[in-house]
Amino acid sequence: MKFIKGALIALSILGTMSQANADEDKLLRVATEPSFAPFEFMDQQTSNLVGFDVDIINAVAEVIGYKTNIASMPFDGQIPAVITHQIDVAISGFTITPERAKIVNFTEPYYDAGLGALIDNKYKDQIKSLADLEGQTICAQIGTSGAMFAQKIKGAQVTQFNTAAESFMELNKGSCAAAVNDKPVLEYYLATTKNPNLSLLSDRFTFEQYGIVTAKDNEELTEKISEGLKTIKANGTYDKIYQKWFGKQE
Repeated sequence: MKFIKGALIALSILGTMSQANADEDKLLRVATEPSFAPFEFMDQQTSNLVGFDVDIINAVAEVIGYKTNIASMPFDGQIPAVITHQIDVAISGFTITPERAKIVNFTEPYYDAGLGALIDNKYKDQIKSLADLEGQTICAQIGTSGAMFAQKIKGAQVTQFNTAAESFMELNKGSCAAAVNDKPVLEYYLATTKNPNLSLLSDRFTFEQYGIVTAKDNEELTEKISEGLKTIKANGTYDKIYQKWFGKQE
């Protein structure tokens, strides 16, 4: 009888552990870098991570049957964390590039973007287009496509900072003539701060697409998330999220 009871208890424990493991398997460990409004940032009143990317990954997770655990992580540490399986997913406005695609997987694109520049109004008469950035001092966020692009501008002196917010702060302080970053981020920054000392160049320097980052050896997860993206685009959820953060699509 004791043996039977012991066996039943053991089976019960194994069953509980299996259920726990199953639940754990349905958890997406997500990293984002919360200084890239409106894509991801910290709500000052609630201290919660919010933004377009946060809403997108939560909506995708829901339709594919996952829960999310979203944590803050420096932008340049996210791809290494995906590769070493410290996290499952990185979503921080990652531009899909051939260089990145060699070491990680990208889902299908979920946002069409492009680079632009904020300029200090002291340089408004000097800097009117991309060509005018040649030889200028430029602030950018480390590890971003904006920083990589800025480094290719002829004669430009580029200083990189940990976050987009820091690069804007340095621009405000006069440490650089321009800050290069994703144009929707620059537009959102100007719209929310109403900073009278800065202006947005009308030029869009590049056409880029954002993708959600997963590990090379986790093709199954990449496909699941891509299918989730297709689902939320088809059922109208994507449009609602887009309108919440950017207004109606053009």
